[in-house]
Amino acid sequence: MKKILSIIAVAAVMALGATSCKEAPKETQPAVEVETTEQGPVVALCLAETSRNPIEILEKLMSQPDCPMHGPTHHVLVGAALLTAYNNCLPDSAKLDMEEALAEVKRRGEQVPGGACGYMGACGASISTGIFMSIITRNTPFSTDTWRLCNLCTARALEQVAENGGPRCCKRDSYLSVLTAIDFVKEHLGVEMEKPEVRCSRSQINEQCIGKKCPFAPKP
Repeated sequence: MKKILSIIAVAAVMALGATSCKEAPKETQPAVEVETTEQGPVVALCLAETSRNPIEILEKLMSQPDCPMHGPTHHVLVGAALLTAYNNCLPDSAKLDMEEALAEVKRRGEQVPGGACGYMGACGASISTGIFMSIITRNTPFSTDTWRLCNLCTARALEQVAENGGPRCCKRDSYLSVLTAIDFVKEHLGVEMEKPEVRCSRSQINEQCIGKKCPFAPKP
């Protein structure tokens, strides 16, 4: 497998410092979560994308016809959106091999099963932030500093998901995970992706919606 990001490129990026990039009716969701988004459309959208805003990219991915309200699709989409926005913030000398990187996000994300939030105590959307971090830092089980960073990023995302409570909402958890990763990357890698205000537009098709308790609930 080709190198996704060279050690030299990582050092160059970190040396840059803070790089500023500046109602439908309610439907019943299926009880079984099924992956319906194929690699082709996701990769094609990300490869053509120029935005430095991972939430904007995530919204485009989640608006694809085959993307369900809930499900393990999000375990791929969070990492793909972050990877795309991050790469768009990098100088040309540090750009990733995006086809290779996106394929790896998909491969790893698909290994996180649906329902991991409830059955394993670890939301797959949050795990996807760690997948993203592990790819951009070339982290492995034998790494040192990057090993710490990847686990810490996932932990912070999981903390935000946990503090906002259940039941599951893959959209809410994806937003929380992406927003947490934006701050984490700025803090630890000095790369500043765009961070918008988020408002949910899908609450009426989510039977498990927590309503006004959600940090992304539409304003009255």
